[in-house]
Amino acid sequence: MLMRSYSHTMPHTYFITAIGTDSGKTVASAILTQALQADYWKPIQAGLPRDTDVVMSLVNNKRSVFHREAYLLNHPLSPHAAARLDGIEIHLNNILLPQTNNSLIVEGAGGVLVPLNEAHFVIDIAGRLDLEVILVANIYLGSINHTLLTINELERRGIRVKGVIFNGPATAESERIILLHSGYKQLLRIYPEPAITREVVNRYALTLLQNWNP
Repeated sequence: MLMRSYSHTMPHTYFITAIGTDSGKTVASAILTQALQADYWKPIQAGLPRDTDVVMSLVNNKRSVFHREAYLLNHPLSPHAAARLDGIEIHLNNILLPQTNNSLIVEGAGGVLVPLNEAHFVIDIAGRLDLEVILVANIYLGSINHTLLTINELERRGIRVKGVIFNGPATAESERIILLHSGYKQLLRIYPEPAITREVVNRYALTLLQNWNP
């Protein structure tokens, strides 16, 4: 099934972050890119495979453009450690939004307090560029605490948040208490899938649009 046409108003840029590593940011980013027919950008890639290539393989529309990383690092480590092994230092001033007239999905690396260098964290990219955040929360024992700690940090920094995407088996009570204490809107739930394909991404993209207000 092909994606329905998305009615564009003003382009928006969203920063996709999560409560930790492997929370589902890349799949969520692919769904958002497909739903909004947006461009995609991963500012910092540490190790292979490139998340840009993964998202590109899952998106099926003719509008999205995939922009080059500001930093492409060789080792699958925290960006500050991967950069050190590559003999470089990550500078926030070098992370500039790509030029586009389209909406843009910006995927972070790991969780909000993953270090970029001795002074800055991943969430500083969203703060410096004044980007609205979409938080991906995977549900597991202890994830309420991790999610609410992340939310507290976003609020402490004055970061705007569009909403939350839950990833994994449905756990109604965990999700209820997270939404209660955050006041966030639930944008989507991603269930465990045998495989993530273009068809699966497109199905979730259609569901996302039902909960979406620009």
